[in-house]
Amino acid sequence: MSGEAAKPHIVVLTGAGISAESGLKTFRDSDGLWMGYNVYDVASPAGWKKDPAQVLNFYNMRRRDVSAAVPNAAHIGLANLENNYKVTIVTQNIDDLHERAGSTNVIHLHGEIFKMRSESNNEMENKIYEIRNDINLGDFAEDGKQLRPHIVWFDEQVPLIPVAKNIMRQADIFVLVGTSLQVYPAAGLINYVPYDTPKYIIDKKIPFMSQAENIFFIERPATDGVSELFRILSS
Repeated sequence: MSGEAAKPHIVVLTGAGISAESGLKTFRDSDGLWMGYNVYDVASPAGWKKDPAQVLNFYNMRRRDVSAAVPNAAHIGLANLENNYKVTIVTQNIDDLHERAGSTNVIHLHGEIFKMRSESNNEMENKIYEIRNDINLGDFAEDGKQLRPHIVWFDEQVPLIPVAKNIMRQADIFVLVGTSLQVYPAAGLINYVPYDTPKYIIDKKIPFMSQAENIFFIERPATDGVSELFRILSS
């Protein structure tokens, strides 16, 4: 058995709370980045059809915000877990802070801000392009269609959910960081973690949990919470 295969597998599910401490506002903050926008105007197929320029501008601003942000101690702490564990991070976030912190196995459920694709509906077949600057009206994919952010919008399917469910089933240790568990289907992933797997829930305000088996609550912001997780795992 290889060294990597022998390591316990930690599966981490992260949400907006982990990036909030890097200055990226969360969906549900009172002063969040969605303030001033109807969410369906900037994050739905209907909004795209109605005003694609507004949608592109919204995500161009988000891309600049992410470019200016830096990973915080929670991102770095999770990356450092790879020294002793096999780690898979499943994130609801569209930023690249996990990767910049050093995590090597990251799955983005809701897409990535630094990627774009054709507006055609064949998401699984579309070629994905890297994008670091702005996407503008008149920027076309190879199929001749307008380019759009590679983001999963409301009222769209989440293609990587089956992959994420399978990863949850493989967890020897499960960690949740910075998510309200209110956005489905991602919020239901914890239900696929094995019954006897230890589950560590880190958030400054712990969401209601319907199951209570082998769950340990760390009610702290992500940076403090990940530090506490290290202490627990090392004891």
